[in-house]
Amino acid sequence: MHEVHKGVMASKPKKSTARKSRRAQKAGRPGFAPVRWIAELHPVRRIFHWLRRLAVFLVLLLLLWIAAYAVFDPPTTPYILSEKARLGEIDQEWVPLGEVAPVLRRSVVAAEDANFCTHWGFDMGAIRAAISDGGNRGASTITQQMVKNAFLWQGRSWPRKALEAMITPVVELLWTKRRILEVYLNVAEFDEGVFGIEAAARHYFGSGPDALSSSQAALLAAILPNPKLRSASRPTLEIATRARRIQDGAATIRKDGRSACFED
Repeated sequence: MHEVHKGVMASKPKKSTARKSRRAQKAGRPGFAPVRWIAELHPVRRIFHWLRRLAVFLVLLLLLWIAAYAVFDPPTTPYILSEKARLGEIDQEWVPLGEVAPVLRRSVVAAEDANFCTHWGFDMGAIRAAISDGGNRGASTITQQMVKNAFLWQGRSWPRKALEAMITPVVELLWTKRRILEVYLNVAEFDEGVFGIEAAARHYFGSGPDALSSSQAALLAAILPNPKLRSASRPTLEIATRARRIQDGAATIRKDGRSACFED
């Protein structure tokens, strides 16, 4: 019995040696040495591997950026930075949506995107109408314009339009409609070097955005398509006519409920 016991005890070190051998074999596999595995790849495959990792990192960074602006006010935008570098200084002061007159909010929405509360970032009806009109009219929603102004650069290019199309539904998913309108009103350009509704109200009418009349609100909304060539304080006949239509449109979307998503 004593000899059998000694034999059992003697066999234990062999099992330990076998385990160590298996560990050593596993350690030699690619899964246990990722750095060595990557290093052994063909140079071209190695480049594509790191490019994929970089793409994933950039996408995650972009999602974090978008999510952050759902809560935190953008400190600036790419376009505002470029205009500040060109002009030397710009006029902008952030104002919460609750301090913007409801008639001003409705006027901007009526002028730029009457179906703002009912779409998910793209107004398919407006897109179809623009296509049937031969592309002579715009179909960008307020969400798309906000994405362009807050995250991207100006100009007509396919890369920018592609990024805009990718970011827009993410913004609609993560942000409220009130937040989208609030950011849009605070980063939109209303004159050369004048950004945001607070600076625009002071610049054109000498008052805050909470004290504007319906006619003043409509005039501010009327210059949005091309603010550098239009003036709310010295409107042409065309701008004055457009402003009257915007006043009617603002009353209409209030009556039919299309302004419900951003009303107080």
